[in-house]
Amino acid sequence: MYAIIRTGGKQFRAEPGKTIKVPSLKVEVGESVTFEDVLLTSTDDGLKLGEPTVPGVTVTGEVVEQGKDKKIIVFKWKRRKNYRRKQGHRQKYTAVRIDEIQA
Repeated sequence: MYAIIRTGGKQFRAEPGKTIKVPSLKVEVGESVTFEDVLLTSTDDGLKLGEPTVPGVTVTGEVVEQGKDKKIIVFKWKRRKNYRRKQGHRQKYTAVRIDEIQA
């Protein structure tokens, strides 16, 4: 059983017991979080596709960690113009362990 959820403008595959990294949520570590924006669910009965979301299905999970990803380097340059800009970025994330998919 799995579900495709949308959070932070991105889509993630959620399965019970798995941990997913979603864009930063304002939730403390140890608290429960509920995703109601479910786009697709797969069960023993078959596949349910939402238009745009599947009604009555929620995905709940527990926040395991708040952190930052690896640093990426943003480097802009123009040849022969002596133009160089170097900037680093670390994206914040929330690690959520999926507990259950309620249909």
